[in-house]
Amino acid sequence: METRRRFKQTSTFEYRLAQEATNLRQQAEGMPHGIRRDELLRKADQIDVAGHVNTWLTSPGSRAPT
Repeated sequence: METRRRFKQTSTFEYRLAQEATNLRQQAEGMPHGIRRDELLRKADQIDVAGHVNTWLTSPGSRAPT
């Protein structure tokens, strides 16, 4: 059986999501209006929502009672 390659992330998940959204918006900025640009902007918006959901899920108020 093949073992998984594992490595420790050096930055937080939220930071990596924010960086990816920023990169996608920068790519879209240089493109003409069209389908590809809209796809990049939509993906950036989805990543922003994922960051908000992750923050909401990891907040202390959303913990299950023990």
